[in-house]
Amino acid sequence: MSTSATASVSTHILDTSAGRPAEGVAVQLCARTGRSADWQALGGSATDADGRCKDLPALPEGTTHVRLDFAVEPYFEESAKKQADAQQDAPANRDSGAFFPEVVITFAVEAGEHYHVPLLLNPFGYSVYRGS
Repeated sequence: MSTSATASVSTHILDTSAGRPAEGVAVQLCARTGRSADWQALGGSATDADGRCKDLPALPEGTTHVRLDFAVEPYFEESAKKQADAQQDAPANRDSGAFFPEVVITFAVEAGEHYHVPLLLNPFGYSVYRGS
């Protein structure tokens, strides 16, 4: 365990319907310093070709809760366009094809710990876990 006064956070997204990383998904990072405290927007990033956000902002000292907001609908809209172009006679998708237009994950943190939170994503469901 680290002796750092803050926790750190990283994430990546795997599109399980395509079997590859989800590139270009916007991710916003928010933090608060207690259950009743207001959320503070810290900034954001977008996933790279490997599905990772490598430049999420640092958490402020005293952070006890973190929220990751994943804007997945634009990703699925783009995926649907690519699929339609590849399969000209495929049926048209309704809307973006995503049941969940966004995924919001909130979790508790402790100073000195690193939290890697992978998102396993498909158009009709998702799963998250604390990775390493």
